Amino acid sequence: MTLIQPPMMVNGGIHPARTMRMMIRDLSRGSQGVTEYNDLKVTQQATPGAGVQVADGSGVVRGAAWGQGSYTQYNVGTAAVNIASTGATGRTDMVVLRVLDPEYEGSLNPASDNIGYFYVVSNVAATATQPPAGMTAIPLARIAIPPNTATITDAMITDLRGIANPRRDRQIYTASPTADQNWAGNAKGTYVSYPPAARWTFTVPVWAVRARIVFNLAAMQVISGSVFGHATFKLGTVQGQGITFDTGPFVSGDRSQRMNVISADTINIPAAMRGTPQLLQSMVALDNAAAGYLQADAATTAIADVEFEEGVF
Repeated sequence: MTLIQPPMMVNGGIHPARTMRMMIRDLSRGSQGVTEYNDLKVTQQATPGAGVQVADGSGVVRGAAWGQGSYTQYNVGTAAVNIASTGATGRTDMVVLRVLDPEYEGSLNPASDNIGYFYVVSNVAATATQPPAGMTAIPLARIAIPPNTATITDAMITDLRGIANPRRDRQIYTASPTADQNWAGNAKGTYVSYPPAARWTFTVPVWAVRARIVFNLAAMQVISGSVFGHATFKLGTVQGQGITFDTGPFVSGDRSQRMNVISADTINIPAAMRGTPQLLQSMVALDNAAAGYLQADAATTAIADVEFEEGVF
């Protein structure tokens, strides 16, 4: 029988440590990395010197061996990590959060030794993003140190953190005009906020680094002739990728027709927008040289599908 006994949690059972570690692995869906966007960030020391500092935070470290499970580790306060100076040749180092569990490697005593610690992997490849194979560790930062250098600055540090299970927040917003909202365009066909009903204000999550947005203007009416223009959306100050629409010639005798206009884009969230209320609005550019005009009415629905994603910063 290869099942590890007893299963979690059985009253009266004695559970080996790796049963708890496997529970951590299962709950973290086999992922590893820091917990939140600002956890365990590596920066220069307050006064730049021969090392770096690691900020508050926590993380999940997956064991290198199958069945080892995953470890949780957290840092309270700022931890100093020394970095050796370089000589005539430059060097690239990697700062990691490492776990050295004597059940699998090494001879440290968990009762008296720190088996979880910040560790410097020296002389890695200049493009390395992961610790050496077989090491139970998560990467935090890569440091490119020029020759004859003893002082580490932020300019030398590349953030390598990944979030074990990044948060996502998805909302769908809908609106329909209560009265006709017409737009005949302008001479240059520049973008304006249209239709007025297609706008919502909401707070951007403080942890968001990007948003995936699909904006649909469904059953917009085209009246009195063909139209040519572009459509997109705008979140705060960031405008998405525009699309082009062209109804082509009207069929003889038609006065109106309906069309769907869909735009979509993945946008990066500026730092100033995080945690603040922002306006999401539809934007339409319409050249008034064409004969027709647009009308959003009670049969029109504006639909915005917005998903924010967490990332480190």
